[in-house]
Amino acid sequence: MTAACRRTALVLAGSRRREADPVARCRGVPHKCLAPAGGVPLLERVLTALAASPHIGTVLVALDEPALRADLPTAQALEAEGRLRALQAAPGLGRSVLDALALAPTPLLVTTADHPLLTPAMLDAFLTQAETTGADIVAGFVAKRRVEACYPSTRRTWLVFRDGAWSGANLFALQSETARAGIAFWQAVEGERKRPWRLARRLGPAFLLAYACRLLTLDQALARAGRRLGIRLAAAKLPMAEAAIDVDKPEDLDLVERILAARTPASV
Repeated sequence: MTAACRRTALVLAGSRRREADPVARCRGVPHKCLAPAGGVPLLERVLTALAASPHIGTVLVALDEPALRADLPTAQALEAEGRLRALQAAPGLGRSVLDALALAPTPLLVTTADHPLLTPAMLDAFLTQAETTGADIVAGFVAKRRVEACYPSTRRTWLVFRDGAWSGANLFALQSETARAGIAFWQAVEGERKRPWRLARRLGPAFLLAYACRLLTLDQALARAGRRLGIRLAAAKLPMAEAAIDVDKPEDLDLVERILAARTPASV
């Protein structure tokens, strides 16, 4: 893939909490993105996956303290290549995405620093699907049955539809300027991202009823939500259970470390 075909990636690495993050606190670091997983900071693992992907060119990192990148080898290497730019994280995730869109044109990949199991293969699977949809925004999902078959003890936020339950994968492809309308909606509801019922209610009583009665598949729900917002939404359904595992709690980090310990050195 030529450099001209590569897309910019945004890593959301700022804090979502006003109080001290429990993951940072339990690992004795000032910011969650610096919490070690298998001895490597969460953010460093995400940057390593992005740097190795042929789909990714420039990497933007939204940080509470942009100088934090100085302690991360992959960040230093990307910066030396002219491929990394650190941004001041905004108070909300949606605002940080809009700030990035002011600097980088679409298509833009968005992921988070608490996604340490991210791999180039995962990125390839997601972006390959995203490019075929023609949608303005594509979100990554993993089926509950796949996650629980591999990691039955993990606790995720599940979105339940007619075709089963799904977890988000912290991967988003913003593929046109029209995507800004979707980000504006996300700004309004991001505090409710762990409460599917409230999100459904925000899209109107008809959508809430359809969600409550499980009348819609995941694809149908996204299509209907997109029509409500005036954009095209689509799902990329990933086969990797690990794509659904991010680090919100100390027990999530414990699970990530067990998964990393079980991998062969070549796959870490």
